[in-house]
Amino acid sequence: MIIKKIIFILCICISNSVYAKEYIIGFGSCIDQKLPQPIWKAIEDKNIDAFMFLGDNVYGDDPSGDLNKLKNSYISQSTKLPQWLNQKKVISIWDDHDYGKNDGGGDYKNKKESQKLFLDFWKIPENDIRHKRDGLYFNELLDIEGFKVNLIVLDTRYFRSKLTSAKSPYTSTDNLNTTILGNEQWTWFEKVLSQDSDLILVLSSIQILATEHVFERWDLFPHERLRMINLLNSKKTKSLIISGDRHKGGLYKKGSLVELTSSSLNKPTSAARISRNLSIVPNAIKKQLIEDDKLLQNKIYNFENFGLIKINTKNKQIEISLNDMDGNEIFVDVL
Repeated sequence: MIIKKIIFILCICISNSVYAKEYIIGFGSCIDQKLPQPIWKAIEDKNIDAFMFLGDNVYGDDPSGDLNKLKNSYISQSTKLPQWLNQKKVISIWDDHDYGKNDGGGDYKNKKESQKLFLDFWKIPENDIRHKRDGLYFNELLDIEGFKVNLIVLDTRYFRSKLTSAKSPYTSTDNLNTTILGNEQWTWFEKVLSQDSDLILVLSSIQILATEHVFERWDLFPHERLRMINLLNSKKTKSLIISGDRHKGGLYKKGSLVELTSSSLNKPTSAARISRNLSIVPNAIKKQLIEDDKLLQNKIYNFENFGLIKINTKNKQIEISLNDMDGNEIFVDVL
């Protein structure tokens, strides 16, 4: 009788430990094929189940719009990404440098050809909807041991209206006829947002919540940002936004909305690279390393980093973190 009880208890413990296994999603952005990529060792050591590339997955944009540089960038990057990624679930979206035009939008002349290069590089199956329509947005419902994640991947390039100036610093527009997603993608987004899930996970190559910087962000089109925020807030399901682009990492919150930006995997800003080798950092450099945003929950992180989402399917706890190049946690938060 005692032996049976022991076996029964062991079975329960084993069953619970298997069921409670964390599902770990890694993510990051801005990885230059011309630079070393030592960060992959730290990511591999986290035993991730999936990795999400948030854009600038190669640096192949050309001011002329020519695609040869982009093609060669993909060829080079294919030799740099670690082989173990082939055993993981990989999700990817583009940003401007793998779109083909720096800060490019809907007026980019080679966007159709660039889309095909992207789909071919990431080996997206021919029957995937992204081969049949304009833009790279898509949705997938991930069932992780009964925990449902509504994965919504946005395309912030293909349909985006022109910016207010040719280059940064950019200012916000008050023209309500401008757009980031375009009408078709907005209609699609509202539809897929209603799918039943335990977590809504939104991938945006550029930041949605941040407002206090002069680079690309959703706030350059305030009406689009507000529409996105209102739609996410209208749902009872928890939402998490992950983004890239900035070559900085940070956690932003607006009410119940949370956005974790992870950037970059191997290409910090020139100011960050300079400061790393200085015992005393000049004020002019320091200013470039500081971000004053009322929604920022911590100091901005300026060096190589990657993000993690850990999902405990038993208690439905979701832990997010930003990690440095050696895998050390910079900060952790629980949704």
